Amino acid sequence: MTDRRLWSYKDIAAHIRVQPDTVRSYRKRGLLPPPDHVEDGRPYWYADTIRTWVTTRPGHRSRRD
Repeated sequence: MTDRRLWSYKDIAAHIRVQPDTVRSYRKRGLLPPPDHVEDGRPYWYADTIRTWVTTRPGHRSRRD
């Protein structure tokens, strides 16, 4: 099943256990995938987009939810 919930910087940060500013930095450095949605200038990503990114990002450590 596809997870189409939209995640903000805060949601992504909680998922990967870092601060939201770290996620913002990842985006500025081109390390995050492009946002799936932008609303009022704020980027959002589908949960599935981020889960896929987590498995391929440098420094990835396996984790279980």
